[in-house]
Amino acid sequence: MRIFHCVAVFFAAFSLTIQTSVQADTFGGGTTNEFTVDFVSISQTNNAADTTGYGAVPYNYRVGTYEISQLQITKATQVGMANVSAGAWTNNQPAANLSWYEAAAFVNFLNTNSGKTAAYDLSFSDGSWSMTLQSSSNAWTAGGTNLYRNKDAYYFLPSENEWYKAAYYNLSGTNYFLYPTASSSVPTAVASGTTSGTAVYGGGAVTEPAAVTLAGGLSPYGTMGQGGNVVEWMESALDGSNSSASADRTVRGGNAFFPESDLRSSFRAYGKPEFGASTFGFRVASVPEPSTYALCLLGAGAVYLWKRWQRFP
Repeated sequence: MRIFHCVAVFFAAFSLTIQTSVQADTFGGGTTNEFTVDFVSISQTNNAADTTGYGAVPYNYRVGTYEISQLQITKATQVGMANVSAGAWTNNQPAANLSWYEAAAFVNFLNTNSGKTAAYDLSFSDGSWSMTLQSSSNAWTAGGTNLYRNKDAYYFLPSENEWYKAAYYNLSGTNYFLYPTASSSVPTAVASGTTSGTAVYGGGAVTEPAAVTLAGGLSPYGTMGQGGNVVEWMESALDGSNSSASADRTVRGGNAFFPESDLRSSFRAYGKPEFGASTFGFRVASVPEPSTYALCLLGAGAVYLWKRWQRFP
């Protein structure tokens, strides 16, 4: 009976964890300048790429539930992050008018603020940012060598494949959706809200981005605003090689002012890494929460004990 009770308690906890897959990581300092970044887990490893060639990721990871907001930028600045301004919008609207380098600098802050290794080798001098490629020994190698990202990075900008899978992958494992609203039907254009099948876009019908938590319906994994609101920087170079520090970077997802065609999985655009605009924002990705691995190990142990209990009551 003791084994049965232990297994029952585990499976109750396991069920609760699976149903509440959103995780909030805390940053900043003090009561005033503390902030969180919410993540959803992206699982189903070794999935095939879409017909467009994107979306295959051979490992588990996490992607930010929401775009990074201006308020998060402001609080990070107040506790020491430097030379990242953004400022196109306010409060919980998306951080925008910032370059790829500034988005990468915010990611570095998340790492160093939590005692982890910076993802990108950035420098700021004479009013401008630059980046040095990682050495081959320090480069990220999961899914292929990535000379932009440090191998020990915990937080990072999502690669194009990581972003694409989180936005469009059908959890049935059979295909990808056309839009990041868990559907291949055109999303309903809204100015704000969380209704399923909606997105913040529409040309002249929308005058500004919505708050990042009110940016439309969710993707299959539970991310919001990967279509519309602001277009998002990918970590990846446009050619996908990540072999030139100054190469153009990919952006995806469309924005509040453009038509639905920019929300489609086929849409890709790019910008120079030093470029910024009021329509350019970003979200953050991360390695899996360590507790996820621990839970899987506990699960394996519990299943073993359960089987033994059934055989030897």
